[in-house]
Amino acid sequence: MLDIRTSAAQLGIRTVEFVAPTGRAVELAFLWLRSEQCDALYVASGPLGPAKRAEIIKLSAEARIPAIYSYPVCPAAGGLMSLAADDKDLFRRAATYVHELLNGASPADLPVGEPGKFKLVINLKTAKALGLTIQQSILARVDEVVE
Repeated sequence: MLDIRTSAAQLGIRTVEFVAPTGRAVELAFLWLRSEQCDALYVASGPLGPAKRAEIIKLSAEARIPAIYSYPVCPAAGGLMSLAADDKDLFRRAATYVHELLNGASPADLPVGEPGKFKLVINLKTAKALGLTIQQSILARVDEVVE
């Protein structure tokens, strides 16, 4: 499976990675992003609690940087969009593992799989605030729209 860095390189997109474990580190990252006139931001999964998530959404809006998140709750909180594994599908698949384990399967024998279904959520109010128009062809494929 390709990671985001490899995919970006194949598309000719320059990536910069920030690890921001503190609020101050997040602020410094956004200072750099503004100074470099960043075109877009991808906020990866990790230990991103509600406070840091809210701060990143706020700073992204202030910097007018379109951001896509790996958490589906972000567009509802004001983020532009998210693309994430569908939680309902993950829980359904987890139930099959529980069933197998309760019927005597060894955890070592159960396959590790990748998410089978993803959910795209777009916040149209945030898109408008950023001066973005979301094409109808994209809206037709969106799983959820926040207005």
